[in-house]
Amino acid sequence: MLNRRILRIKAFKVLYSSVLAENMSLAQAEAQLELSCEATRDLYIYMLGIVSPLTRIAQDRIEAAKSKFNPTEEERNPNMKFAENALAKLLDEDADFQKVYKKKKFDWTQYDLFLKKVMNSIVSKEYYAEYMASDKRSLAEDCKLFTRIFEEEFVDSEELERILEDKSLYWNVDLAYSLTWCCKTLKNLAKGESWSLIPLYQSELLTGEGVESDKLFVRKLLQASFAGYEKYSAMVAESVSGWEKERLFSTDVVLIVMGLAEAVTFPSIPVKVTMNEYVEISKFFGTPKSRSFVNGLLDKLVQQLVNEGQINKEGKGLL
Repeated sequence: MLNRRILRIKAFKVLYSSVLAENMSLAQAEAQLELSCEATRDLYIYMLGIVSPLTRIAQDRIEAAKSKFNPTEEERNPNMKFAENALAKLLDEDADFQKVYKKKKFDWTQYDLFLKKVMNSIVSKEYYAEYMASDKRSLAEDCKLFTRIFEEEFVDSEELERILEDKSLYWNVDLAYSLTWCCKTLKNLAKGESWSLIPLYQSELLTGEGVESDKLFVRKLLQASFAGYEKYSAMVAESVSGWEKERLFSTDVVLIVMGLAEAVTFPSIPVKVTMNEYVEISKFFGTPKSRSFVNGLLDKLVQQLVNEGQINKEGKGLL
């Protein structure tokens, strides 16, 4: 689930927080990093768990309509396709999913008003009308529908963001990424693949010799960046003329420190890959000039460490 780019970003945020806090210990930083990583998968599970509550909203509406004093023919004989969708049944009957969901004490019932608003929006959409009009009934069809729901009802939903912000400090920033993995899970089911929750780290999906643990990677990266911060930030300061002292704690410097720490610590990762990663990340967390600054200075300082024999790589073409 969490790829190396996302892991680098999470480590960057923790390291940047530690620089601002000044008194954060490595143990505290590692604990914060682990919480941040786990929170992304928790949100993924929490959002998949919205399928059954939405289904129950539809079921309740059908029963309420039937109970009216003088229901219409359509209300007496409703289209039950959504209310009996196979995806909700799958999740409700999956013991492993329910165990994880309940262990985390997840619950959507307290957001009943939000669920009703979402359901109102769903039934007004053309994609829902087409789904209900089709005679096809299958898990694949239901997964395709919920993929549209996740993409169109939850992405950029300010109300959902407020709900998530109240539940976790990490969830608001992780929403888009978690929704992407929810949709991937549903699309895989729609293609006939077996149902399973995606593991937290992408390395858990790989097999064979030489597969490095992503969990170990991000922990070592944080440790190396934490331990080398003073040394590497001093290198940055010495390399820039007219450098303002307060800028030493900018996001640019933290990214360069991490790039240098990674280049030194991981002999199997090509220097070019490391540099490209931090240049790309700088686009999202720096200023308009960050990309060129990080690229130029990281290249210069990496070459300096190579010349000093502090960066050694396993295999040809990695320097």
